[in-house]
Amino acid sequence: MSDHLIIIGAGMATGRAIEDLRSAGSDIKITLFNAEPRGNYNRIMLSPVLAGDKTYEEIVTHDDAWYAENDVTCRFGEKVDAIDREAKTVTAANGDVLSYDKLMFGTGSNPFMIPLPGHDLDGVIAYRDLEDTQKMMDLGPDNKCVVIGGGLLGLEAAAGMAARGVDVTVIHIMGHLMERQLDEAAGYLLRKALVDKGITVKCSANSKEILGENGKVRALLLDDGTELPCDLLVMAVGIRPNVKLAQDAGLAVGKGIHVDDQMVTSDPDILAVGECVEHNGAIFGLVAPLYDQAKVAAKTLLGEDATFVQKELSTKLKVTGCDLFSAGDFAEGEGREDIVFRDPARGVYRRLVIENNVIVGAVMYGDTADSNWFFGLIKDKTDIADMRETVIFGPAFQGGAAVDPLSAVAALPRDAEICGCNGICKGEIEDAIAAGSTDLAGIKATTKASASCGTCTGLVEQVLAVTLGDDFVIPAAATVCGCTDMTHEDVRRMIKSQKLTSMNAVWQECGWKTVDGCPTCRPALNFYLLADWPLEYKDDPQSRFINERKHANIQKDGTFSVVPRMWAGITTPDELRAIADAADKYMVPTVKVTGGQRIDLLGVKGEDLPGIWKDLNDAGMVSGYAYSKGLRTVKTCVGTDHCRFGTQDSTGLGIKLEKTLHGAWTPHKLKLGVSGCPRNCAEATCKDIGVICVDSGYQISIGGAAGMDVKETELLVQVPTEDEAILVIKAVSQLYREQAKYLDRIYKWMAKVGLDWIKEQIVDDLDNRAALVDRFELSQTIYRHDPWAEHVKKAETYQPLANLSLEAAE
Repeated sequence: MSDHLIIIGAGMATGRAIEDLRSAGSDIKITLFNAEPRGNYNRIMLSPVLAGDKTYEEIVTHDDAWYAENDVTCRFGEKVDAIDREAKTVTAANGDVLSYDKLMFGTGSNPFMIPLPGHDLDGVIAYRDLEDTQKMMDLGPDNKCVVIGGGLLGLEAAAGMAARGVDVTVIHIMGHLMERQLDEAAGYLLRKALVDKGITVKCSANSKEILGENGKVRALLLDDGTELPCDLLVMAVGIRPNVKLAQDAGLAVGKGIHVDDQMVTSDPDILAVGECVEHNGAIFGLVAPLYDQAKVAAKTLLGEDATFVQKELSTKLKVTGCDLFSAGDFAEGEGREDIVFRDPARGVYRRLVIENNVIVGAVMYGDTADSNWFFGLIKDKTDIADMRETVIFGPAFQGGAAVDPLSAVAALPRDAEICGCNGICKGEIEDAIAAGSTDLAGIKATTKASASCGTCTGLVEQVLAVTLGDDFVIPAAATVCGCTDMTHEDVRRMIKSQKLTSMNAVWQECGWKTVDGCPTCRPALNFYLLADWPLEYKDDPQSRFINERKHANIQKDGTFSVVPRMWAGITTPDELRAIADAADKYMVPTVKVTGGQRIDLLGVKGEDLPGIWKDLNDAGMVSGYAYSKGLRTVKTCVGTDHCRFGTQDSTGLGIKLEKTLHGAWTPHKLKLGVSGCPRNCAEATCKDIGVICVDSGYQISIGGAAGMDVKETELLVQVPTEDEAILVIKAVSQLYREQAKYLDRIYKWMAKVGLDWIKEQIVDDLDNRAALVDRFELSQTIYRHDPWAEHVKKAETYQPLANLSLEAAE
């Protein structure tokens, strides 16, 4: 056994090798150099750190205490300058010379920087380590970023910054995103999902020059002359193995450091693992083969037989809301055929490439739950002749009928791979369970399954459920709150199907864990009951957020914002005088015109609310519901009354819509716009519901957004008359009220149910449309009122429910 092992590079591969050595009982002396000023962290989880889903501390795999406990001498922030193979020494940057018996390279890779003019400007970075991630995290909503590269890394970088509000543009030279892993159809779906997240995507775009100013990046110039302004430019166009130190030491080097099946280089005392190696002509950028290399290297150092074998690899994208899986070969060839499944309403796409009754390639988008099963078929070269007609539907449908998904997991053989990153099969998880690991945390600790990228977590939980039976319950996803294991959708179904008309009934029938709910679930239940049973249920003000209880928006200093309604932005001199008088009387410090064509009185003291409400009421003005989960505004242009381009009376329609919809509680705020012509001065195409007036009638579109997410509306229907337009909008509003999850805007609800389904309910089924309108009007008859007038009359003061969250004014 060697006396001293020096490792260069504290990455994921060398970290795993150290783990394997120590777990095997080796007491070999280990010195670990690393150019970064830190130890091993899970680099594949930098994307969730960038997106704000995790912190750096959560992705550290080996902290200082671990290195100390495992007797590893750490020299972090230090480079190795030279290696003397004959003397078997390494020379550190500070001049120290250390002797080794065995040496291991884990120098990783360097990001490839396209040698464009300007690539050395300040603000041009790669996406490789924590420092790069921190620079991206430092950007805010006022910043612009350009990402060159539409592969895995580039898209994860773009999505992470977009989640932080950064204006992001992705430039990709190929015709569709992730062309190495995806076919054109899946690439289209991925692009659409990223655009829905507010990311601008330009494919078939070629970069020409990086423009700067005072040594700092200013913009990217494309070869078609387009300039894309940016405060930061990220290159994510690939990696190159870091081989310079090995090359200088005289080791055999090609694309990477040459290694044999035992991970030994051309020098028998030097090994290499990770992204810096080349094995049989291949280099590696995914974590699964790196961990396999680490395992083989550790066994080689221990004097045990081990062989590194290249395996079929799969790809998954770590972008929230973009479920994507790809594995195998998609090249066209004689004798190959495709099986394709599309469900546009759900955004689901599957494609299998089959050759001689064997799946050689699979791509899945939107629903990747069966990805491990398909991956197993590819790796095992399974003959699918007997399930040819149903294979596209996944394991739950084999045998001709749908079965419990857990049965499909139970049928997997023990050697079926569950965790691709760590090469953990079903049998290893079953053995760990038998040894006492009975939850996900225990499985992670003993086998490392689901401890890397986390995409196999659901499958690991299913293996636990199959093995432990009733002793294990798969954690519910997206539950309403900690009071219940039920999702919002489950609760809504119970409220409707069981005719639950009170919170007490919901708590009893749905098995609530608390006696009277909590500040998270009570507002949701209050809305669901209000929307589904308007005749039977009475609104509970104490189950509303503070803004809705106070009928004004609370500000950061504890004062309130009061917004009287101005129907479609129309006001009168008398109303303006009343607002001015109220502002003077109550010493309102700020009076502001809002984006919704109203006037906002900011800084009103809580004790003055009843008084200012009364004065505005006396002048004929009512609450603008600017605090509500309900209709906020209907923004309009002047239409045919004044504009020479107007095609219809947009202002008149806006007033009618606002008077029809105001006071209607909805899952989230509701904003409308009515533009008198396609010039769209009222910005109708970024509202929840928008109307564009044309010569032949009214184009009604839905699903827009202009906040953290920016989305254009999609056309629902064009109708010839104003009356029909109002009926359609009533029906859309009611369908949204009855079907959407609480706090989902229309565009989020539409993404779940699909625009086609909404059209079926409202455009195609006129009887259903009429029934929706009737239910909407019934609810309005019962619940629409002016809360300012009501609460001035009652002189009622509401106390907040304990710990109920405050909501910012919008």
